[in-house]
Amino acid sequence: MKISLITVGRTDIPWVREGLDNYASRLIHYVPFSVVEIPELKNVSALSQSQIKEKEGKLILKSLKPADRVILLDEHGKEYRSIEFARQLQNTMSAGGKDIIFIIGGAYGFSDEVYARADGKISLSKMTFSHQMVRAIFAEQLYRAFTIIKGEPYHHE
Repeated sequence: MKISLITVGRTDIPWVREGLDNYASRLIHYVPFSVVEIPELKNVSALSQSQIKEKEGKLILKSLKPADRVILLDEHGKEYRSIEFARQLQNTMSAGGKDIIFIIGGAYGFSDEVYARADGKISLSKMTFSHQMVRAIFAEQLYRAFTIIKGEPYHHE
């Protein structure tokens, strides 16, 4: 079992890239972890938001395997405290050998087809963050979850 984070577009803000890389390097001590960056669409000025979501959705779906457990980072998803997220992650990992794929969509969110393929949705906050910033924030929360699962002193309650 491995965990992947799929993002739409490159992580091009330097401090976000540094944060993402930092937590990705920490995560590999707990689980095989990778970040997959789906290329941003080109020449989108003539496209509507729904057309952009549909095109991005096709690229996202192409990167998934049928057996993957897919969790979307979505503003309408379930919110967890860090300890609850760790417990949920542990339960998901214990349930079977499926790879877990977390997905951060583009600026306009996900297509209906991606929502239909998803096994779940989580929200990091009631506040809205840029889809770039969410990458580092989520990687830190994933790392925090593993330290909680392992009983390590990173998280303080």
